[in-house]
Amino acid sequence: MEINVEQSKLAKALSIVSRITGGSRTTLPILNNVLMEAKDNKVTLVTTNLDMAINYYLPTTLAKDGKITVPAKLLADFVSNLPKGEVKIQVNQEKLTVSEGKYKSVFNGNAAEDFPELPEFDEKSAISFQMGIDEFRLGMNAVKIACSSDTTRPTLTGIYFNSFEGGLYVAATDGYRLAEKKLINKIESEIKAIVPVQCIVDVLGAISDNMENIEILFDEFQVRFRLGEIEIISKLIDGAFPDYRKLIPEKSQVEILLNKAELLRGVKLAALFSRATSGSIVCESKKDEQVFVVSSVLNEFGENNSEIEAEISNDAKVVLNSKYLNDVLLVLDEEELKFGISGKLSPVLIQNKNSFDYTHIIMPLKS
Repeated sequence: MEINVEQSKLAKALSIVSRITGGSRTTLPILNNVLMEAKDNKVTLVTTNLDMAINYYLPTTLAKDGKITVPAKLLADFVSNLPKGEVKIQVNQEKLTVSEGKYKSVFNGNAAEDFPELPEFDEKSAISFQMGIDEFRLGMNAVKIACSSDTTRPTLTGIYFNSFEGGLYVAATDGYRLAEKKLINKIESEIKAIVPVQCIVDVLGAISDNMENIEILFDEFQVRFRLGEIEIISKLIDGAFPDYRKLIPEKSQVEILLNKAELLRGVKLAALFSRATSGSIVCESKKDEQVFVVSSVLNEFGENNSEIEAEISNDAKVVLNSKYLNDVLLVLDEEELKFGISGKLSPVLIQNKNSFDYTHIIMPLKS
């Protein structure tokens, strides 16, 4: 194999594919490698951790076909530190030589045949659709905050893609909060699939400013995301996602309309005084005064109290986790929000004031 490729393009490609390489704890050292294959005037870079795989298709000036696997992170670090210009790559048996001007390194590699084969993906029977990058990114960021990190409950560690009443929704929950976002208004196929949140994080990390659309394909066991020259493939999480829609209140007993930025400031200030109580803060609506009060107490140092002007239908009080409330306020995309309370231990409903394609609920804490 002998190719020439632009340093900046190769560095970008290697930085993306090396994210999922196995690390020091893998029992298969070759999972730390990237498979490089030159064919038909392009180089394909492939990495896998057996649960996920990333393919990156890189156009190049090609002299000879060939393939080899070499340590991904070492190669990525070396190429990223080269000056801008054309990088020359040559393979001789199981050694990869990378050079740019007066800089040169030789990497010990492994035969490409030793690299794990990726599972076949049946595109003919797969469900596929496209959507805008901005809409995808907004939807994923809005729900991934509610994913669980508890690996003993694997179905809660992913994002649930599901079709409902003609639309496509994504949802996530960790048992303490729930987020749902309508992703596409109309979809013909039925989809019920749980995608690991780490896969979504890697897809978001691969998005660049010049990308406009993303293609998503589901077969029975896998999902494939296509972003221009990048493909990210992942196994789906096996299991049934909770029937979450029955947990979402149809209507709240007390509704509060208020400014998102002011509430976010109040939550951050209250969180400073809630460290001794695991981040719990008190949210109270006062109808007569038309103010929403966010408060907390830190016995050793003092207390905090913030009053926010609001439109309030009735009095109510609830104790919430400040981090959970902070997380959802950061992903709401309108200046005004609707805050719904139905009792001290009933789910708190949070939505944008004018659009209802995003729903977030937080379970209160016992006061």
